[in-house]
Amino acid sequence: MPKPLSFQKVAMVEGNPKYEQAISRLYPFYQRKNDIREPFERDYTRILFSKAYRRLKHKTQVFFAVSNDHVCTRLEHVALVQSVSETIAGYLGLNTTLTRAIATGHDLGHAPFGHGGEKILAELYETYHLGRFFHERNSLYFVDKIEQLKDDNQENQPLNLCYAVRDGIISHCGEVHLEAIKPREEAFDLENYNAPGLHAPFTYEGCVVKMADKIAYLSRDIEDALELGLLTKADIRQLEKELSDIDPLVSGIDNGTLIHYFIQDVCQHSTIEKGIALSKQAYLVMQKVMAYNYENIYLTKRLKVFDDYVALMIHSLFDVLKDTWQKDGKLDKLEALKTSYPNLAEYFMDWLLYYTSTKLYNPSLQQDYIRAILDYISGMTDTFMLKTFNELVTF
Repeated sequence: MPKPLSFQKVAMVEGNPKYEQAISRLYPFYQRKNDIREPFERDYTRILFSKAYRRLKHKTQVFFAVSNDHVCTRLEHVALVQSVSETIAGYLGLNTTLTRAIATGHDLGHAPFGHGGEKILAELYETYHLGRFFHERNSLYFVDKIEQLKDDNQENQPLNLCYAVRDGIISHCGEVHLEAIKPREEAFDLENYNAPGLHAPFTYEGCVVKMADKIAYLSRDIEDALELGLLTKADIRQLEKELSDIDPLVSGIDNGTLIHYFIQDVCQHSTIEKGIALSKQAYLVMQKVMAYNYENIYLTKRLKVFDDYVALMIHSLFDVLKDTWQKDGKLDKLEALKTSYPNLAEYFMDWLLYYTSTKLYNPSLQQDYIRAILDYISGMTDTFMLKTFNELVTF
């Protein structure tokens, strides 16, 4: 293993040439006289107090609406990413507070029902010319535009996170296959981020989270598939043999064992020159597990049925709410909808009125109204979407 703290001179702390940009915010930020937190720690707690963070406990990681308490939720995934990234960052001498903030906020804008929901929302965005929808961008949108906290005067304020945290959130894409991740130098407007994984993060800490995102979900998804009977122990024994043929250091594929393997490998092979890196063997192991998961979990016929069900729910809810738009900007149709669909209509009414007051939407513009519907749906938990969909099919 290389010496610990080998990245200390590039950590995102005071003295780093990129630090002032890293702690910059979109708007002037209120400051309490007795606040003892540094900027990234303050961002972490603002994320932790947000409603979007609370909703993660009822959002799908891979398998939805299961009664088994041991199946991973989006909130558990976030906790795993936080743990993995802080372990790596701490060993390397990077800023663990920044790493924690990015990891905690990286999936705040994830759609209900995981990537199945994300796919349907992306299709609706394209249909209505609203740009591209991907959860990394939606996470940034939520922390920039949607989530609010009260200041000392009990006035709502946007989260207004630091540039480095916002950048780490939109740059975190764990589906990009990279052996090493090195930060970019330029600090551009994150609103111009038009595709997942398009750019490397601005900080080494962001690179750590990007690597940790994949480390955290690969073996956890296999454990869930075993728990639910989608895979058998015989399947796993065969995969374990294939992985040990690539690298004898792989002693198992349970979550703790494989995460430990990848953490040790990243800590051993990362350098300032290469970036946050895996060895060639560990990279091949990661590719093998990823390919196995796609073939045996993510793209199976059983999950295809689930994706079709998610599509039905999202399209049904969207169509019902879209039909309530009025050219004059009035909400009479939406108000009338409360009689038949109280949860769907009432909560959307609250959403629309509040964000109209912040100037995010103009209800008289159909495209704004559609954007409001899609924002509302993308913020739903799985349980709330099931609840509102059941209103549509219950008489």
